[in-house]
Amino acid sequence: MSFLSKLMFWKTPSPRVSVIRLSGVIASGGSALKKNLNFETLEPVIKKAFSDQKQDAVILCVNSPGGSPVQSALIGKRIRQLADEHNTPVIAFCEDVAASGGYWLASCADEIYADEASIIGSIGVISAGFGFTDAISKLGIERRVYTSGESKSILDPFKDENPNDVARLRALQTEIHEHFISHVTSTRGARLNPEEPLFTGSFWTGKRAKELGLIDGIGAMHSVIIEKFGAKVKIRQISQKKGLFSLAGSSAKLGSALSQEIISEIDNRYHWQRFGL
Repeated sequence: MSFLSKLMFWKTPSPRVSVIRLSGVIASGGSALKKNLNFETLEPVIKKAFSDQKQDAVILCVNSPGGSPVQSALIGKRIRQLADEHNTPVIAFCEDVAASGGYWLASCADEIYADEASIIGSIGVISAGFGFTDAISKLGIERRVYTSGESKSILDPFKDENPNDVARLRALQTEIHEHFISHVTSTRGARLNPEEPLFTGSFWTGKRAKELGLIDGIGAMHSVIIEKFGAKVKIRQISQKKGLFSLAGSSAKLGSALSQEIISEIDNRYHWQRFGL
């Protein structure tokens, strides 16, 4: 080997990938101590992940029970936009769960991997709430609501359930569900098993999800990356900025943040417990 050939050989860059962690409930806002997954907080992270023009892939490490369909769509569209713009492959790895909006994010990737025991799917739409009509009556409280527009107080939890309100909600859910189905069929295409009912809101283990075509393989992130790009691959972790220090010096702010955190955690537990986690 000539000196020039040796020099070119040693200067050949190692393969490299960028990793984005998509862990948590997908929702707007969030507390000061714990951020939800949403477009506002993730856009700079996604942009940074695709900033390396010579990298071999962007990795999505997904661990989410879902949440807002709008935020899921916005995040997914941004990932696909930059992936197509930079011609960069995207590979998703599902951890404990990639369900509902979590699966929406995973299905933005060109390939999806999961553990055999991962929870995958839940391609559907859900709305949940409470009715307090009996409670408010027993407490002797009179409900007073004034609106302009007959549908302005739709699904008021302090009134008896109105069949027309429920019908409107179901119509909205159906439209969102159809959008979800269209997204999955357009990204997964012929890989989906056409003989199985995949869009009922059911979810499966990673092993079964592979048979259904919802994922492409079983494997852990580091193992698959090394298999695809070699042992010398360089992994760049892209993380969100922490906001804890913005509360320093203010006990009132910290107390408020902790209160918000408790409320947020209750809501988060609801999303995770739907999948036994």
